Amino acid sequence: MFLIGQYDSPFVRRVAIAMRLYGLKFDHKPWSTFGDAEKIAPYNPLRRVPTLVLDDGEALIDSTAIIDYLDELVGTDRAMIAAKGIERRRHLRIIALATGLGDKSVSLVYESALRKEKLALWVDRCEAQIKGALDALEQARDAATTPYLFGAGIGHSDIALACVLRFTVEAHSHLFTPQAYPALSAHSSMCEALPVFKEIVQPLSPPKR
Repeated sequence: MFLIGQYDSPFVRRVAIAMRLYGLKFDHKPWSTFGDAEKIAPYNPLRRVPTLVLDDGEALIDSTAIIDYLDELVGTDRAMIAAKGIERRRHLRIIALATGLGDKSVSLVYESALRKEKLALWVDRCEAQIKGALDALEQARDAATTPYLFGAGIGHSDIALACVLRFTVEAHSHLFTPQAYPALSAHSSMCEALPVFKEIVQPLSPPKR
């Protein structure tokens, strides 16, 4: 199978890191949603990433759907999320906040890169949503009493959070400082020090008009 998308996307990176941690082999197609949109289109009509193409040709789209498939593939005993109950819901809440933060951070990148003049109302709204998500995630991470958010081992919520934090810091450093978000900063540093995070990484390269 092969994974489409560049690793400067927090969503592509999230999937790739999970696959490495699961020991799943894959080829990587570092195609850009702008420069390589027509290459992506046969696999994903939305021309978005990540897209995971299975050996039989089936294409999975959206990082959440792909992660769900990976969990099914490795089984509940190895899945990096609880199978059910309140712990699963807590994982999913963190993931939703993190991926929502990622969506808004990406939106702001596009706003800056693709518009000659920024739409102030949209920028203000995105920045308010980013701050709200960061505040909630800081509170959740600070409240955790285990090395990772939900235990001694890394989970999908930890991966999603770390990938989105790196992107947000690279793209919008004025919105995130270690002083304002010490728990999130520590989480990011811990995850980024892991070999798999060092292996699967790419500096942000915003699209150009």
